[in-house]
Amino acid sequence: MSLTEQQRVELLSHIGTGAYDGSVEARAKFVLWYDEGHGKAEIARMAGTTPPTVAKWLKRYEDFGIEGLVNRTSPGSPPQIPARIRARVLALTRQTPPEHLGISHWTSPQMSRYIMQTEEVYVSQTWVSRLWREHGLQPWRQGTFKISKDPDFEEKVRDVVGLYLNPPEGEAVLTTDVKSQVQALDRTQPMLPLDFGKTAKRTHDYVRNGTIDLYACQDVRTGKVTANLSPTHTTKDFLKLMDAVVKERSEPKIHVVLDNASAHKSEEAKKWLKKHDGRVVFHFTPTGASWLNMIEIWNGIITRQLIRRGTHTSVKTLIADIEQFVAHWNSYCKPVVWTVTGDEIIDKVRIITAQMDRLLGATEITDVVREVA
Repeated sequence: MSLTEQQRVELLSHIGTGAYDGSVEARAKFVLWYDEGHGKAEIARMAGTTPPTVAKWLKRYEDFGIEGLVNRTSPGSPPQIPARIRARVLALTRQTPPEHLGISHWTSPQMSRYIMQTEEVYVSQTWVSRLWREHGLQPWRQGTFKISKDPDFEEKVRDVVGLYLNPPEGEAVLTTDVKSQVQALDRTQPMLPLDFGKTAKRTHDYVRNGTIDLYACQDVRTGKVTANLSPTHTTKDFLKLMDAVVKERSEPKIHVVLDNASAHKSEEAKKWLKKHDGRVVFHFTPTGASWLNMIEIWNGIITRQLIRRGTHTSVKTLIADIEQFVAHWNSYCKPVVWTVTGDEIIDKVRIITAQMDRLLGATEITDVVREVA
C-alpha cells in the first residue's frame, strides 16, 4: 500500500492517542504504520490488538477509503419469512407431495424449490430443516399403524388391559403368539467382529437354510416364557404349546391373551377349550390390534438380540440358539410393567381417529393450513 500526501493528511486528521480502542482514529494508525513499512504483526503489537484485526481494517481502507474505517451499521435480522409461508410448509410436509413431483416424501431441497415455484418466495433448505426440527417433523422417517375396526374394540381393550393391570388373585394370566417363518440365515463370508471405533460388520447377502415357527407363551406376573418350535403352522402346533402350558400350571384357572389368528378360533381349538371345562379362558385382542398382546414385546427382544443378527448354517442350529435364548431369559426374567389403562388407550385411539377423519376429509391444502396456522 502506498499513500498519497493527501491521504496521509486525511488519516493524520483522525489520529488520536492511546491503545487500540476500536475507533476510526486507532484504525487510521494501522494504515499509516503499514504505509511506513511496519508489518501487520508488528502493528498489532504496537496497537495492543491482533493481526487479524489489523488485516481486516487495512482491507477495508483499501476497498472503501476512510469511510471503510467506520463501523458499519448492522442491517438487523434478515427479513422474516411470512407466517403464511411457514404454515404452508408445515401443511405440505404433512401431506403426500403432488404427484407430478414424482417423489414419495418431502426433502428440504425439494420443499425449498416447490415453495419458490408455487409461492415465489425463497426459503433455504436450511430454513426448512430448522422449521421441521422446531415442530418435530421428520418426513424422511416412516412408521406403521392400523386403526382397529373391531365393533367390540373398547370392550376387548378393557378386558385385556384389565388382566395386565389387575391379574385375578390365584389365577394365571398368560400371553401367547407365534412368530412365523423365522429364517435360518447364513452369511456368505465370516462376520467382522466389533473393535474400538468400529462396528461389527456382516455381508449384505446371505444363504437361506430353512425356516421354523416359534410359538411362545409368557407369564404376565413373572415374565417366564414357554416356547415350542415347529416346522409347520397349524392349529395342532398351537395346541401343543397350550398343552405344555396347562401341564406346567397349577392354578385353577388360566387366562390366555392372544390375537385373532384362525388357529386360535378354529373348531379344533374350541373343542380343546371345551375339554378343559372352563379352566382355560381365551381373551382375544381386537382385530387389527395385535400390538395389545404383551408377548409382542418379547418377540421384539428375541428378534433384536438373536434372530436378526444371528448366523445359522441350518434350522437345527437356529433351534438350538432359540432354546438357549429362552433358557437364559428364564434364568433372570422380570415381568413387563404395563402402565397404560384401557381408558387411556381408547381415548388416544379416538383422538387419532378424529385426526385421520379431518386430514383425509380435507379437499384443499388450505383446509390443513388453517389447522396449522
